Amino acid sequence: MAATAAGATAAMYYGGTQGAAATTVGTLTFPKDSYTTKVKIVTTAGGAKKSVTYRLWENIVYVANPVAPTYQCLNVEQPVEIDGQTVDASHAPIFFSIPLGGFNSGTPAGRTNPGGGSSPSPSDSSSADPSSTPTATPTTRPPLPPGAGDQGDNSALALAAGYVVVTSGARGRENVKDGKYYGKAPAALVDLKAALRYIHKNRGVLPGNPSRIITNGGSAGGNFSSMMGASAGSPLFDSYLREIGAADASDAVFASAVFCPIIDLGNADKAYEWMFGQAKLNGELVDQTASKQLTAQFAEYQASLRLHGVGRFGRVTAANYDRYLLETYVQPAATSHLRALSEADRTTYLTANPFIKWAGDKASFSWDGYIAHIARSRSVPAFDDKAMAQPEPGYFGDETHNSRHFTNFGLRYATGDKTATIDRDIPHKVRLTNPMTYLEERNPRRARHWWLRIGTSDTTHSLTAITNLALKTQNLGDDVNLKMYWDGGHGANEDPGDLIKWMGDITGYTIG
Repeated sequence: MAATAAGATAAMYYGGTQGAAATTVGTLTFPKDSYTTKVKIVTTAGGAKKSVTYRLWENIVYVANPVAPTYQCLNVEQPVEIDGQTVDASHAPIFFSIPLGGFNSGTPAGRTNPGGGSSPSPSDSSSADPSSTPTATPTTRPPLPPGAGDQGDNSALALAAGYVVVTSGARGRENVKDGKYYGKAPAALVDLKAALRYIHKNRGVLPGNPSRIITNGGSAGGNFSSMMGASAGSPLFDSYLREIGAADASDAVFASAVFCPIIDLGNADKAYEWMFGQAKLNGELVDQTASKQLTAQFAEYQASLRLHGVGRFGRVTAANYDRYLLETYVQPAATSHLRALSEADRTTYLTANPFIKWAGDKASFSWDGYIAHIARSRSVPAFDDKAMAQPEPGYFGDETHNSRHFTNFGLRYATGDKTATIDRDIPHKVRLTNPMTYLEERNPRRARHWWLRIGTSDTTHSLTAITNLALKTQNLGDDVNLKMYWDGGHGANEDPGDLIKWMGDITGYTIG
């Protein structure tokens, strides 16, 4: 659909207003002198404590015509002194934090989803999406480094490393005023792009280097972080952005850090059944007829992507994807985990998990053994569920409907009507909000650096979603760093120090 057609529907969900808790409404000029100076103590990934003195700009509205200034605002943190040493971060890379969970709204200082910011949001730990609660770490697992598992610490670590940190709020699926919803898809994406445009527009005034923006988010925030990297410069968002008075500037980012992303939603049910179709939910198999239908559809979808694995693996298909995941990511993750244990703890772990074979200092196991180890946490369909209780149908609601089915399969499964068809505007929104859309088009303005992380016990989505993102960007020639954490649940973040090092490597930035 053309950008003008997309804009024709914008008014449907941009019609509300929210209390003006934020400042500088109606201007696109960064108030460089309106900051406070604060100090925080940051524990680094290595365990050291750093005292950071920084300038803080709060609740800066980033659009001229805000619908909800409470959410459409950002905070900026600029370090000026670290452990008593003066720091000039005026041209430092910008760490762009996305504090959104469950496709709900968020403020720069608000609670956030696992992997997206400071702490889990209510939506991510609610009964509506129980799978997004982080999986407990086994007692035999070695202690995680300080900050691991909480991506809010990614922002703190970036600040302590001399980066400028921008944290952006955005509207979300639960926003409603006068009985009308105004934060449904693609509102959050539009807001985040507007925030990026604001940063670019204020180059030289807002601290930091807009040419070196690194986005960070997990779960739904991982969707948004990947979208910021994949869809930069897409004209499909232009009319939406004009509607809210976004700056006429770039929305490009240099790199994207993406944790456990809930992406490729139009194919998510298919991918989930491919991975978990034979896994039990609460001790029982789900509807196998529906599961097998979706699994067959995944095979067709995966074949259409024409993705090649790393090394000499060749084409990755539904028939060999389990082997690719095991050999490339899952077994190496188990091996790293077991090697880190003491001999006694490793023996205890292997005794409790006899499906794992340990030989030659390496772990090996079958795909079926692995799936039985983690089980499944969603029914069928997993995302476009029958009761529309998951966050995703709510994401695709409209002004008058809190939730809507966004796949024909989900709608037909729920209603029993084999001819039912989803609302006409939804296919465009599903495509608009999928990073694979822009990668399939080989978007020349996309980010070229990708930090991708997920836990092997994260049953919120299929591992194929993040792996397809890695495969596509790798096949395009981008710099891709994908790692899986053994037994890590949703929101796992076990190597934050490595993220900071990676950012320094790709940007060439150091404070000495």
